[in-house]
Amino acid sequence: MTLPSKVRVVEVGPRDGLQNEAARIDTATKLELIDRLGAAGLKSIEAGAFVSPKWVPQMADSAELLARLQRRPGVAYPVLVPNLKGLETALAAGATEVAVFGAASEAFSQRNINCSIAESVERFRAVIERARKAGVQVRGYVSCVLGCPYQGEVAPAAVAEVARTLFELGCYEVSLGDTIGVGTPGKTRAMIEAVARHVPLKKLAVHFHDTYGMAIANIYAALELGVPVIDAAIAGLGGCPYAAGASGNVATEDVAYLLAGLGVDSGIDVDALVNTGAWISELLGRPSNSKAARALLARSARTA
Repeated sequence: MTLPSKVRVVEVGPRDGLQNEAARIDTATKLELIDRLGAAGLKSIEAGAFVSPKWVPQMADSAELLARLQRRPGVAYPVLVPNLKGLETALAAGATEVAVFGAASEAFSQRNINCSIAESVERFRAVIERARKAGVQVRGYVSCVLGCPYQGEVAPAAVAEVARTLFELGCYEVSLGDTIGVGTPGKTRAMIEAVARHVPLKKLAVHFHDTYGMAIANIYAALELGVPVIDAAIAGLGGCPYAAGASGNVATEDVAYLLAGLGVDSGIDVDALVNTGAWISELLGRPSNSKAARALLARSARTA
């Protein structure tokens, strides 16, 4: 298989990466993180989520954040919306792209958003229709594409069905998420091949967590199939509160290092990205989860 010549990296750190942080992160810090990521060359930066502050207090300032955001030309700042109420609030705050979040696992859907997959699809139908009338693009997420913390294995056909539905409802792109990080390259290939029978590869993205250290291997498998979009979080931030032991997202620095090594154009300044990861990790009071970043910083320190 021929690798894509160009890959778009969707930075999910400011939303997916920070949403489960216990300590409150102020809006100014989030804005600076987003600005630094844009300066490093990222063209799609997930900025926040219009969800209940009762369940996700870290995202309570998303409207304020959008109001204060200094938008860079050519950069998208999508936000997550769970329902029509969230969408209307996001539109009022100036959102120009939104994302909806479904699951390929019936058990996960019930535990995570308190409804069946079929019910979630009906909820998203209204959201997507309203967003498109407002001229706002909608991205679709499918979680638990390679395993579920409650039901175990998830059949590729189940993933394909949810992805197909989101695409047919009007999502311009569907991101396939290994929420608990259990996937392996062979299972990744089988899942993507099943989905690609219903959704064009150029309309797919992958979103891997690195619980078992397989994220980069799985991303390479996806690239071999021609998937042109990768979700990642700066410094490997994030996790899944519904999945015991699930670690953060694959680190954006590791993805950028992989793509640079493969000669695939991502438009990312790796050095600027590494510095941004070091900055936010220091603010959060812990080391970066990016192996590439730690190695590059150590090499710089030795040669300084």
